[in-house]
Amino acid sequence: MNRLKDKVALVTGGALGLGRATVLLMAREGATIAVTDMRDDDGASAVAEVEKAGGTACFFHHNVSSEDDWIKVVDEAVAKYGRLDIFVNNAGIAIPGNAEDAALADWQRVISVNLDGVFLGTKHGIRGIKQGERGGSIINISSIEGLIGDPDLAAYNASKGGVRLLTKSAALHCARTGTGVRVNSIHPGFVWTPMVANGPGDAEARRKALIALHPVGHLGEPDDIGWGAVYLASDEAKFITGSELVIDGGYTAQ
Repeated sequence: MNRLKDKVALVTGGALGLGRATVLLMAREGATIAVTDMRDDDGASAVAEVEKAGGTACFFHHNVSSEDDWIKVVDEAVAKYGRLDIFVNNAGIAIPGNAEDAALADWQRVISVNLDGVFLGTKHGIRGIKQGERGGSIINISSIEGLIGDPDLAAYNASKGGVRLLTKSAALHCARTGTGVRVNSIHPGFVWTPMVANGPGDAEARRKALIALHPVGHLGEPDDIGWGAVYLASDEAKFITGSELVIDGGYTAQ
């Protein structure tokens, strides 16, 4: 408990899935949370769950691909809580498509959320953390798909691979300029979140096929990723920047 005491965190895509798990775990560890998402009702539900457990949280409607939204959300969160110490750039989408047949509009949509959104979250995360003058942590949620290829996820691969190297560039920039901001990426394996569960085809058949890809013999749970984010946000990770935390049940070890 209290690994994140007196810290303020902003979590994008915090209404459901990995983002919601991260919100709840960070709040349990003492952080005040700004939950952002496009899903207003689910976002309000996440805030209510934090508050029911005795924590402090608020919700902002937020399109991560809009810089105007980023400026507004960061400024309002800093005005409300006095500072921001942690940014978790978690919001993301997946649209299947291979490099030959994928529609340009689908490619651009995935890139706008998964990569442009993380760029803007990193840019304005640095700005928000610097206002507190005590450093902080930016955590960018990439994927195993940012480390290995999938023939049917061209745009998703490109976006998550971009997040990996953007993270390293930003980490080096922050270290060189002495901002006190650490920047790291998390690379989950398959976790049974709404985005995965609602994919094409029979859900149970897809779940069994995905389990077979992971040497540990089961899929990940949202808390598995949330605890990784808690660690990278905490002072326990003060010597870690520009790194990849792979949480994938052995998927990429094969």
